[in-house]
Amino acid sequence: MKNAIVSAMISAGLLYSQVPPAAPAKPDSDAVKALIEKAKKTGGARWAEEAHFFCEAPRANSPSDPAIEPARIFDNVYVIGDQGTVAYIVQTSGGLLMIDSLSPGDTQTKLLPGFQKLGLDPSMVKIIVVGHGHADHFGGTAYFQEHFGSKVYISEADWNLMEHPPARGGRGGPAAPLPKHDQLLVEGQPVVLGDFKLTPVAVPGHTPGSMGFIFPVKDNGKTRIAAMYAGTVLTPGFVSDEGLAQYAKSVPHFEDETKKAKVEVELQNHPLMDPIQPKLDMLKARKPGKPNPFVVGRGEYQKFLEVMGACTEVNIERRKGL
Repeated sequence: MKNAIVSAMISAGLLYSQVPPAAPAKPDSDAVKALIEKAKKTGGARWAEEAHFFCEAPRANSPSDPAIEPARIFDNVYVIGDQGTVAYIVQTSGGLLMIDSLSPGDTQTKLLPGFQKLGLDPSMVKIIVVGHGHADHFGGTAYFQEHFGSKVYISEADWNLMEHPPARGGRGGPAAPLPKHDQLLVEGQPVVLGDFKLTPVAVPGHTPGSMGFIFPVKDNGKTRIAAMYAGTVLTPGFVSDEGLAQYAKSVPHFEDETKKAKVEVELQNHPLMDPIQPKLDMLKARKPGKPNPFVVGRGEYQKFLEVMGACTEVNIERRKGL
């Protein structure tokens, strides 16, 4: 009963939680323009679209984002969702591990049909790790927990966020069912399933308990190290001054951890800044011996995060002038 009451408190406002920012009160200052140029120079041609997105044209994910065809992107990794929000499924010797679970309304329309198309058994999902406590990421967890006994891992701070959501200015709508309070994600404490190990890294800012993940994937039998910054700020207008300042510290922290881990694969739960559909198209046409488009290399992965950090500087400086 308590869980049902708490669940009813979560409004549709958390489904697509990153609301677009208000229009700037005035044109960018010279200082902001200089920081934007710095971000573009840092990213180079490879991350030009990312720099434009984060620094100049951010937007939130949306229910209208076009669906993607469920796909196998590595030997042991699958993706389901749309061009704005995705969930990943990892095949292990101990069953399936899912990273995020889309929005509540997506369980029957995207998530379960995606499993079917991929030939995966949803009852084999033993663990779900959630990047942060917004309903477009934890939406399917209650269903999987109830129907399949999946264990749900979320940071302690974001369990609290989910169970005691902030006021959303009176915005109403359908409830997002909460999973029962379950397992904790803690920085540096690996989540292990069979032969697979995922390492969480705390990246607060977007939410108090946002996490990044570092984990191995297999590409034509070769092990590569992937990472996901699962608490990306898409629309900075949604985030408080304190949250944005915290985010500015989290990005370099994740840079350090991914550099030590030798990350070379870039995955995102909101792939808006580096669109996923062209990569899926390339994978579909991939010939033997050709590179996997999700493998960007160690240096380029660090540049991806550096652009995030540089555009965070832009947004902090821009806010000073508003």
